[in-house]
Amino acid sequence: MMQISPAAASPSSRTTREPELRTQGSEQARTQERTQAQTEGSPAPLIQVTDLQKSYKTARGALNLFHGLSLQVEPGEMVAIVGQSGAGKSTLLHILGALDAPSAGTVYCASTNVAQLSPREAAAFRNREIGYVWQFHYLLPEFTALENVAMPLLARGTQRLEALWVAANWLREVGLEDRGDHRPGELSGGEQQRVALARALVNNPRLLLADEPTGDLDEITAGRVFDLIERLHASHGLTSILVTHNLDLAARCTRALRLEGGRLAPLAASPQTGLQAGII
Repeated sequence: MMQISPAAASPSSRTTREPELRTQGSEQARTQERTQAQTEGSPAPLIQVTDLQKSYKTARGALNLFHGLSLQVEPGEMVAIVGQSGAGKSTLLHILGALDAPSAGTVYCASTNVAQLSPREAAAFRNREIGYVWQFHYLLPEFTALENVAMPLLARGTQRLEALWVAANWLREVGLEDRGDHRPGELSGGEQQRVALARALVNNPRLLLADEPTGDLDEITAGRVFDLIERLHASHGLTSILVTHNLDLAARCTRALRLEGGRLAPLAASPQTGLQAGII
């Protein structure tokens, strides 16, 4: 498939340029609204979790991951969550993003009680409000990078031409404008994760949830991908929650929390790493 590049479009091709301009204007307006809300007074928390509990039935009895867990995240924050493997970090992200339901407690995300959404409502909520990035990119191998980024827009019902224009813009934002016609197998690990990040943000969500987004990358590439996440977080007025085992990256967030014993607590500072060592 030939890559669609906005820069290559003819100036006289008004019909093909209008979708891009409409989408850019909408995205800029939403970003300005978020920034204004963050600077005027005290906006309501984007995430408010109270007395969260999550239990699973196992052959050995009930497994209780959370015990009255509470979390409040303000608009514009970048929050890191660290903890031992099996502590429930990924499960917490799934609950915040309406991929899983709590056993008890209240979970408000983007002014929505996600625990009470029907499956169809949860799917629409995720598509509209949440961007996900996982440790493994989960790109569709039979489609190009451009098509992979466009998938959430197509799922929403956006016309194909407009979806591809917006996807091309996002590939340019992550520095891959010349790789749109490449399939995932033709991209490096860092490039694949940048495509996954563009796909996560193509719908201009308010919340970015990232589960070990650099965990499958070497140290240098991981740093570059995190730099990109930081830049996009700031430029698009995002609120971000990142699960990570990397304390150096966690220290770059607005704040870092440790999930232990079913509850969240602030992670103490350390002269060596900026955060408490020996917890993961």
